[in-house]
Amino acid sequence: MEVELLSYGEPLTRDRVDVATLFAEHHLGLVRLALLMVGDQATAEDVVQKAFARSHAGRRRLRDPDRMLTYIRSAVLNGSRSVLRRRAVAFRRPVQHEPSVWSAEHAALLGEERREVLIALRALPRRQREALTLRYYLDLSDLEIAETMGVGASTARSTIARGLAALARVLGEES
Repeated sequence: MEVELLSYGEPLTRDRVDVATLFAEHHLGLVRLALLMVGDQATAEDVVQKAFARSHAGRRRLRDPDRMLTYIRSAVLNGSRSVLRRRAVAFRRPVQHEPSVWSAEHAALLGEERREVLIALRALPRRQREALTLRYYLDLSDLEIAETMGVGASTARSTIARGLAALARVLGEES
């Protein structure tokens, strides 16, 4: 393994995780994942930014550099979960004014069918929503979904199957 020295004397190995490259290649997809989970662009960008910042800070402790993307995906999911938990606590308190989830601009841009699917997706339990989003939005394999969610591959498959069935029920497309 060839070693170079950075300006401040820290060794840089050729196999070190390049978080900047991962950011360039996967940032947009991860923001979209977070957007589907949390529902607004600014929060989604914050969640992804924090995930990359933490990944960059802890990159030297990572045992398997090839798993950095999986780690970042998991961090984005966990960050989205935290946001949703904080929102749930905030929504328990009475609110004087509740803004609509879908603005007129969004309704005009999104087709009615897509909007219904997104609303139905949000109505699913968290785990099913995450599994379906990872499968059909990020096009991950069962194994990648399992690693990202921290479950077994068979659990990921069954969660996807249950999520699809629940989504069909919510959309009234049962066969």
